[in-house]
Amino acid sequence: MSDLRERMMNDMQLHGYAKRTHQAYIRTVRQLQQFYNLSPEAISEEQLRDYFIHRKNVSHWSASTMRIAYSGIKFFYTYTLKRDWGILLLVRAETERKLPTVLTIDEVRLILHAVNTPHNKTYLTLVYSCGLRLQEALHLQVADVDGNRKLIHVRLGKGGKDRYVPLPDSTLKVLRKYWKTHRNETWIFPRIGRSGKEGPSATVPMSKATVQGALRRVLKELPTIAKPVGVHTFRHSYATHLLEAGVNIRLVQQYLGHASLASTMIYAHVTRVGQQDACERINRLMSGVQS
Repeated sequence: MSDLRERMMNDMQLHGYAKRTHQAYIRTVRQLQQFYNLSPEAISEEQLRDYFIHRKNVSHWSASTMRIAYSGIKFFYTYTLKRDWGILLLVRAETERKLPTVLTIDEVRLILHAVNTPHNKTYLTLVYSCGLRLQEALHLQVADVDGNRKLIHVRLGKGGKDRYVPLPDSTLKVLRKYWKTHRNETWIFPRIGRSGKEGPSATVPMSKATVQGALRRVLKELPTIAKPVGVHTFRHSYATHLLEAGVNIRLVQQYLGHASLASTMIYAHVTRVGQQDACERINRLMSGVQS
């Protein structure tokens, strides 16, 4: 598999795929190989068909997981092994239409107030107030923070695209205060280590497990928040709260780094703006239906 893996990596580089896509696609082929305990070259089209059916009906993989499996394996057999199989044209993942979980502003404040570690509190504050993705915030560098223009330069976001995001004054103060605790020349959120003293000389940012674990611990202490909350929930909440505040949806699309407006439109379905007025109008309209 090592030679095939290298060939697949080269093919993905030529297609301009991001590093995270490389990792995800390689993982899908490795899972297929482990399932049959065969080299991917020795797996037949009928076996591949059975594999997808098994993952869907027996493993009960979600639509998003199936989509990655289809895409990764399809790429491998189409471009790396150059197999002209009908199954590769047939497979399609179901489209999920789930609405995102959104926190109220009070719930966001409650969670942030409960986080007692400076690096995690600062990190989650940034994610919410700038609508960043998990990895975008972790890899934020000192040079990416423009204090004069009040902007954050998000480099190589999803799809390998750069963008600028407004940086609130309050968040800028929080970032500056936290950075002074370590003064790392490169990273805003350097890995501080178990001792908590490695920050100044760290060459890599802190891990996603650090903030994810901190968030899980805090949520256990907040029984009033029954919603399923992850780091990405803060980004969903940011987008929704901006729309509720009257920010133009095209600007919200730009700040989130969405290639399509359709991706941003989902937040219009969870905003409360206009819903109360609509309910009042409906009540007035329907009030005379029954005597």
